[in-house]
Amino acid sequence: MSEVTSALLAGAIALAFALHLMWLVRASRNRASAALAVEQANLRSVISDAANVSDGTAGIVTWEGSWNGRRVQVRTIVDTLATRKLPARWLSISILEKIAIAATFDMMMRPGSPTTFSNFDHLEHTLPKAPGFPAEAVLRTDGRGARFPQGLIASHLDPFSDGRAKELLITPKGIRIVWLLAEAQRARYGVFRQADFGGAILDPALVERLLTSISALRDAINHAERQAA
Repeated sequence: MSEVTSALLAGAIALAFALHLMWLVRASRNRASAALAVEQANLRSVISDAANVSDGTAGIVTWEGSWNGRRVQVRTIVDTLATRKLPARWLSISILEKIAIAATFDMMMRPGSPTTFSNFDHLEHTLPKAPGFPAEAVLRTDGRGARFPQGLIASHLDPFSDGRAKELLITPKGIRIVWLLAEAQRARYGVFRQADFGGAILDPALVERLLTSISALRDAINHAERQAA
């Protein structure tokens, strides 16, 4: 084979490889767009006016709207921190309404490594746990000496019996729960280092269940505060 023929063959192989990569990227984008459309439709079956307000940050999609007359936010977050064994996709659900609480209360399950969705690691004060909290939970606050209705909070932790609930955050401005939506497929991530979550899609029943749970806790805290006043 002549040098010219070899060069032409190498060029053809390189071109074919490049075209294949372009096809893979385009196909991946098309799948992502289709999945996003399905998730938005699912979400609007619970939050009818949910609007995509994402700011373009890679791996994060944010919707805001109203649910039962309350301002709410739903966010999915892809976490690819090297400290995790596998990339994770988190579901963060918040009610953005005032709560009668004096400081930040943050409960994290198994806080063994940093996360991309929480400031838990930056809270300085660890709280002693009242009875009723999960054994794997760690409580922190930004308010030294702040008191919280721990007994009341502990009575509203049903979602944390599942093992997928990761964080409960309560601040004077709102309440949030974070849920493990999916982990990347081990084999694919091990070979290609791609965070493929196997088509895991937002489940509207799960969104409504978590909204109902944190809404009930918010109402209970505010009611207790009014009773004590």
